[in-house]
Amino acid sequence: MDWLQQLINGISLGSIYALIALGYTMVYGIIRLINFAHGDVFMIGSFVGFYAITGLGLSIIPALILAMAVCALLGVVIERIAYKRLRNASRIAALITAIGVSLLIEYGTIYFRGAQLEVFPSALPTKSFNLWGATISVQSILILSISVVLMIILQIVVRRTKVGKAMRAVSHDVEAARLMGINVDRTISATFAIGSALAGAAGVIFGIYYTKIEPLMGVIPGLKAFVAAVLGGIGIIPGAAIGGLVLGLVETLVSALGYSNWRDAAAFIILILILIFKPSGILGKNSREKV
Repeated sequence: MDWLQQLINGISLGSIYALIALGYTMVYGIIRLINFAHGDVFMIGSFVGFYAITGLGLSIIPALILAMAVCALLGVVIERIAYKRLRNASRIAALITAIGVSLLIEYGTIYFRGAQLEVFPSALPTKSFNLWGATISVQSILILSISVVLMIILQIVVRRTKVGKAMRAVSHDVEAARLMGINVDRTISATFAIGSALAGAAGVIFGIYYTKIEPLMGVIPGLKAFVAAVLGGIGIIPGAAIGGLVLGLVETLVSALGYSNWRDAAAFIILILILIFKPSGILGKNSREKV
C-alpha cells in the first residue's frame, strides 16, 4: 500500500506549506500586502527551534512554543518598522519593501552566524508502524498532528475571540472598523504576530522533517506557500490550508512517479494554471479590483 504512505507524506508536507500560507493569506486579507519576507520568518523559526533544542536542551514542544513567540515578535517588529508607514503608499512600494526586508533577514542571518548548513536534531521518535501494508513513520503522524492542532487553534482564535472578530472586521472594511472603535493598528500587528508565529512553527516542523536548515532555506518554501495561498484563494484562511495540502500532495505524487527533479517546478506550473483558469483560487470569488 505505497499509496497510503505517499498520502501521509503528502499531507504532512502540505501541512507545512499550509502553516506558512496562512501567514500570507491573513496579512493580504487585512492590508492587501504580499509579505515576501514571510518565508524568512519561517527560516528564523527553524533556527530558533534548532538552538532551543541543541543549546538550551528543550524538547520539541517548548522549542516550538519559543520559536513561535520569537517569530511573532519579529513579525510585529517588521510590520511596525517596514510596513506601517506604507499602508497608503502604492502597491509597488510595499512590494519592493517586502523584498528588501526579505533580503535583510537572509543576509543579516548569514552575517551573524555564517552560511553553513546545520543538521536539525532528531526531536521526534523515528519509529514506524505498518498500516494496511504501508510503512508509516511516527514522525509524519506527529508532524501532521501538530499542524492540525495549530490550524484548529487558529480557527478558534479567528472565529471566537475578540481579536479574531476585530481582524475580520478590519479585513471587511478598515474605516468602518475604526469608526466602531476597533484599534486598527493593534489588529494589524496581531495579524502579523499570529501569521509569523505559525511560520515559526512551520520552520521547526520543516527542520524535523528535512533535517537540514540554512539561512536561504525560506526562499523556495516561502514561494510555494504563496502559491498555496493563491491556489486556495488569497485572503481566505481555509483556502490557504486547502491550497497547502493540495500542493503537498501534488509534489509527493510527482516524486512518486519518478519526476523528483520536477517537484519544485510543479508548484509554479500550478500557479500559472490557476492564474489563467481561476485567478480567484479554489474558494475565492471572482471580483474586479482597481490597482
